[in-house]
Amino acid sequence: MLSQLPLYASGEIVRGFGRGSKELGIPTANFPLEVVKSLPESLPTGAYYGWANVDNGPVYKMVLSIGWNPYYSNKEKSVETHMLHNFNCDLYGQILKICIVGFLRSERSFDSLESLIAAIRADIEQAKALLDEADKAKLKEALFFTDKLCPLK
Repeated sequence: MLSQLPLYASGEIVRGFGRGSKELGIPTANFPLEVVKSLPESLPTGAYYGWANVDNGPVYKMVLSIGWNPYYSNKEKSVETHMLHNFNCDLYGQILKICIVGFLRSERSFDSLESLIAAIRADIEQAKALLDEADKAKLKEALFFTDKLCPLK
């Protein structure tokens, strides 16, 4: 499945578990379950990187988690996107579009909250560098991010 990247998805931003900002200091925009279930089942769970925008606005670098978040023992699979931009407002109800460009690491549990945060911070730094590569940077300009019809690949 990873050879089929990039992968595009879009949907309304909904409330998550409230852990991203509060516990982790890493705010996330969450997709509703129907968007999560629309992703290919063969897509491995783990951390990914790519591009994202909200309501056809500017496109930002992002990292995202796809999976069950074993540290928290989630019962439902989730897709949680952390955009590398400070919005300073709630995004609930707005439309999030993502382009998943690449895979960073497999999903795993952590011994502590601190080790989870450290792994996410390392994911962010790795994503920043990878998205500066020319073949990945060009995806920021994808028509998907401005097209109101949100074509899915």
